[in-house]
Amino acid sequence: MRSIFSWIWRLDPENHVILAILDFAIAVGSLLGFIFIRRASRRRYFRRRDERTLAIRKRWDAIVSGNVPPEAWRFDSLDRDIVEAILLDRLDLAPSGEAERLMHCLRSSGLLDIRIYEAGHCSGWQRRRALVCLGRMHAAEAIPALAEALGDPDAKVRLAALRGLGSVGLPEASAPILERVVLGDLQVPAAPLQNALLNCCRLRPSLLLSYVLRAEDSVRPLLARVLGEVASQELGEDLLLLASDPLADVRASAARALGEAAPALGLSALANLVHDEEWFVRLRAIAALGRLHDAQSIPLMVEGLCDSNRHVRLRSAAALARFDAQLEEIFGLVRQKHDRYAMQALVAELERSGALLHLVESLPNDASYQSTECLLLTAFRAGAERFLVDILAHHVDLHVRIAVARVLARSGEIRLIPTLEQLAASAPSWRGQCVTRWVLQQLRESPVPQPMG
Repeated sequence: MRSIFSWIWRLDPENHVILAILDFAIAVGSLLGFIFIRRASRRRYFRRRDERTLAIRKRWDAIVSGNVPPEAWRFDSLDRDIVEAILLDRLDLAPSGEAERLMHCLRSSGLLDIRIYEAGHCSGWQRRRALVCLGRMHAAEAIPALAEALGDPDAKVRLAALRGLGSVGLPEASAPILERVVLGDLQVPAAPLQNALLNCCRLRPSLLLSYVLRAEDSVRPLLARVLGEVASQELGEDLLLLASDPLADVRASAARALGEAAPALGLSALANLVHDEEWFVRLRAIAALGRLHDAQSIPLMVEGLCDSNRHVRLRSAAALARFDAQLEEIFGLVRQKHDRYAMQALVAELERSGALLHLVESLPNDASYQSTECLLLTAFRAGAERFLVDILAHHVDLHVRIAVARVLARSGEIRLIPTLEQLAASAPSWRGQCVTRWVLQQLRESPVPQPMG
């Protein structure tokens, strides 16, 4: 029997448009039918999933404790996925006591064994999903399966295995990663590799040290960066070997590690790194000295304050500003350098950190008034002029304003006269006007700056 299309075909050529319209209508109808059927099936799936999730959560304590046997839900793929998802979500944030119960449930129910099998025998996204789940389980039994996947030719599988080992977070999980890194057999991006090693080596950073010494120059800087972030006092004097490394990146990481580990000879090693030829090594050494917060390191940080690199000077100033009790010594050492940029950097950091304000507010009740006044005069001549004038104009404590007025009067800076005249004219109180006019009188009578003593 001939179809209607054969009849349409016998029509004139201009009527072939009818066939095109029919084809288009059939295609659109098929597409809409597929969309509606898929939405209906997905709606049914999610409704069933929500119902099963509610039922499982009602019996959750019994499932974890084993009162509900695993056979009741393990052979249903939907129930198994729901139980595993809840277990992994709770395991991420569970305290140690609850984590042990959840790990026992993972082992006794066979969920861990299922994922280990899938990681070794499946392929594609199923294998990647199994590797990620094994990492979230934090189980030592998963390490061999994850380590084997590091050699997979698929880059996505290698990356999933690396992230899984990093999620395990055990020191034993770092061994297969480090072995492949040293052999040059692990082709993965640097950032995931560094994150995985950070998570695995945080509890035992000494594992990294031997690999840093053995690795090729292409990967040693990365391993040294990880060591610098996880360093602890258990490393001790072994870090001194890295402080004299020929690679600048390794020396910089060694300086950071010395600041965290604080070995007995760390100060002498950092003293050498402060004079390193690379600026970022000097920067890390100064930052490490600041973390040690040892008064014996003040001369070294003053050297950094005179460094040719701006970042090193700023970090040195930030470290020196924390030595409140040794400010007089610090100012004396900086004055001996005859470096106005160093003094400006120090004064700017003292002003930014609030140490200069604390020094000003302690001036009226300070037993060593003369030395504190000399420090403020030095700060004034190094760039704190506007800061002290603002204190004179706006500080709520009259005694502090009077003390600052004495410092400004002693400075002998006649260039302050126009600013102070405007300040006296706009002073909100007669006391403020009296203090400001007294400073003006002293400056007019003594135009030559007095020595700082």
